[in-house]
Amino acid sequence: MIPTRKKIMNLDNQQTMNEDVPNIDRMAGIEIYSTKFDGIGGSIKARNEDFKVLELLVKSISRDISRNSDNSYRFPVLLLQKKGLDSNHAIIEISNQLGTKVRVLGIKDSKAVTTQYATCDNKKFRIGKTTHTNLSLLGYSKHSIKKSHIKGNQFEINISNPLRSDIDEFITEINNIPNYYGLQRFGSERLVTHLVGREIINRNFKKAVEIFLCHTTEYDTQCSKEIREKCNDPKNYGHVLKIIPKGMDIERNLLCSLVDGKGSISALRSVPLNIRRLFVHAYQAFMFNKCLSSMIRNGESISCCLKNDFCFKLENQMTMGKLMKYLDDGNTNLVPAMHLPGYSFKSTDGRFENSLSLLMKQENISPKDFYLKEMQELSVEGGFRQLPLLVNDFAYSDNLLVKFKIPIGSYATILLRELMKPDDPIKSGF
Repeated sequence: MIPTRKKIMNLDNQQTMNEDVPNIDRMAGIEIYSTKFDGIGGSIKARNEDFKVLELLVKSISRDISRNSDNSYRFPVLLLQKKGLDSNHAIIEISNQLGTKVRVLGIKDSKAVTTQYATCDNKKFRIGKTTHTNLSLLGYSKHSIKKSHIKGNQFEINISNPLRSDIDEFITEINNIPNYYGLQRFGSERLVTHLVGREIINRNFKKAVEIFLCHTTEYDTQCSKEIREKCNDPKNYGHVLKIIPKGMDIERNLLCSLVDGKGSISALRSVPLNIRRLFVHAYQAFMFNKCLSSMIRNGESISCCLKNDFCFKLENQMTMGKLMKYLDDGNTNLVPAMHLPGYSFKSTDGRFENSLSLLMKQENISPKDFYLKEMQELSVEGGFRQLPLLVNDFAYSDNLLVKFKIPIGSYATILLRELMKPDDPIKSGF
């Protein structure tokens, strides 16, 4: 039986929405459900094979790959298939076992079977299998592939033990789903990355280190809780280094730096750059989620552009094109966008910018705080993100295998939370 949840009325589209979301969602700034669908329960990722992801290249690249290298086609396009390992650790494993240093375009979770594109800077590289991966050569391109060459991801997800299998009613609401950042952006059960980012933005670098080492939540594992409890006392750092699990490699780097007497900024720089950047990006994501939740609760449309909105012109249903200000010109091929907090943010008369300005004041930060003289590599300008999820080619079978495509940067789990409405997202595999 699905539990009764508190509901509110969205005055914009007159649909009843659900405000009784799990606490861990609220911790990530996701404070509301946007569909009235009751949810089917169940769980995901019972096995790695239950969650399959395939990156989708833009046609300009996928149609122009040569099997052979020459003066024109000289940039390798590699295909990285992995299972049971996240992208960052896959890169390390490939480097250690094959000696090939690859660069991936997107970050994929560990609890999945994923296929993604990669490249490398060296002309000589080795392909083959490692413990968790298979690295193969797709061919060569005229340009080094980069993140902008990925238009989205295709998902094939099995939902185990759903309460029912008929979800036609859900499909009628699929365009109402907001483009929230998923729990993965924040560290899932620990939900810590945005907290570290907040302290970095506030120049509390010592506190940032302490939070990353010690912060825990009710959803964290018992082993993690015990390690982090010991980290509350710096006198225990040496002992923790002897017992810390292999998977806590970032924590190990931080502890080694602190034991060696390095300061907080130097300790943070022991963390790989892409992870360090994720701290600040996660804080941006938290503010985006919280602002978007507030706007939806207040009845604002996230699928239709209104005057003074920033909007993306859609090149197709998977690709955001030119950013423009909506001036009520009748152009329907547009989707609303929100400015992410950053040093370039300027408050305007747009409804979303006004809301974000208010939230930044509540957080006691200003746009200039996102320019970090102390750690310039972590400075963020801002940028924009579309507000609707933009789900494409959604289909399902009676045994609740769902298939769909979403643009790059969007999260499949955001669609799944609206479909499943889990009471405990972590136990349900999120």
